[in-house]
Amino acid sequence: MERTYMCIDLKTFFASVECVERGLDPFTTNLVVADPSRGKGAICLAVSPSLKAMGVKNRCRIFEIPSSLDYIVALPRMKKYIEYAANIYAIYLKYVSKDDIHVYSIDEVFMDVTNYLKLYKLDAFEFADILKNAVFKQTGISATVGIGTNMFLAKVAMDIIAKHTKAKIGYLNEQLFKENLWHYTPLTDFWGIGRGMAKRLLKHGIVDLFGVAHTDPSILKKEFGVNALILIDHASGIEPCTMQDIKKYKSKNNSISSSQILFEDYNYDNALLVVKEMVDNSSLELIDKGLVTNSVSLVIGYSNEAIKATGGSITMDETTNVYSVLVKYFVDIFNKTTHKDKPIRRIGVSFNNVVDEAYEQYNLFSDTEKIQKEKEIEKTLNSIKKKFGKNSILKGMNYLDKATAKKRNTLIGGHNGGEE
Repeated sequence: MERTYMCIDLKTFFASVECVERGLDPFTTNLVVADPSRGKGAICLAVSPSLKAMGVKNRCRIFEIPSSLDYIVALPRMKKYIEYAANIYAIYLKYVSKDDIHVYSIDEVFMDVTNYLKLYKLDAFEFADILKNAVFKQTGISATVGIGTNMFLAKVAMDIIAKHTKAKIGYLNEQLFKENLWHYTPLTDFWGIGRGMAKRLLKHGIVDLFGVAHTDPSILKKEFGVNALILIDHASGIEPCTMQDIKKYKSKNNSISSSQILFEDYNYDNALLVVKEMVDNSSLELIDKGLVTNSVSLVIGYSNEAIKATGGSITMDETTNVYSVLVKYFVDIFNKTTHKDKPIRRIGVSFNNVVDEAYEQYNLFSDTEKIQKEKEIEKTLNSIKKKFGKNSILKGMNYLDKATAKKRNTLIGGHNGGEE
């Protein structure tokens, strides 16, 4: 039986929320959501539609906005956006079961609406319009809807087709996809195709999905490995993954990771301080969840985006969650791979192969008594932080000038929480 999916995106969500909160029209108000305290290089998390119409790109940096334009700068308020997203999700639940909704991001969801069209005796366009209107009436936020016979087509219909329709609703099946989008460019407008993949396709003279669909699959498999299978399917508008598959999926490889874009350019020594803070915070998370790891990864990104990120991974000879053990491996990777004379702007740390604490294991040279004492201290730190807040107890390194943990503990998703 052919199924019907919807992909619903909340239009310039953060910027729209800020406009609604101010009683302003998102489509006529020039507004960007950004934290100017991070300097002119701060990324704008959202740009209102009116600014986009003037050529201002979403996710631009503040200095890239023409000085001739007048606009409002709204400080990010992640708690407020989460509140709006939760309220909108509650609206969806009035019409569709949570078992048929996949939350893709804070402002985007997929729905399998096959059974609901029969239940409500509506066609897909009518149902999409009801959902859009309900969201707008109750929150003031506008939405765009893509309808498709699979989730890929619903997403593409939303990303490419809907924005060119008056109702902001688009529809695709496999035949319409081939007729209307096989020769569409740029390729990067399609879900799952980034600039890197598009560049690699261009090496083979492929500039559109018609080219992908008519290229020898062995060439694509050699270039992209297993990812070629997804690309080949998508080139013909095929997506075998269903909502049921998503709901049943459980990740086999568990990991805990965190990353941050620094407030300013950091030198080598100051960046190492932040690495240590991040490892400290993540090791506390491991302990809190009763997990351990035997593999760690570090990524260092530079202000000059032309400089390739550095870092790497290490498989340890012990399985642990203790900061004093873990941090040595991160420091080793950092010292061996990081450019000492290049300004640093991005740091990511990851604990891989995360398993239950029952698998904890140390090498012959480990001071297990000292390690147990440290774990008890860290468990106590966790209980204090849970009760009184993350900044209720800090380490000495957190008070150094270039430390970021104290500030980041007040953020949500790396951005201002919007405390009233």
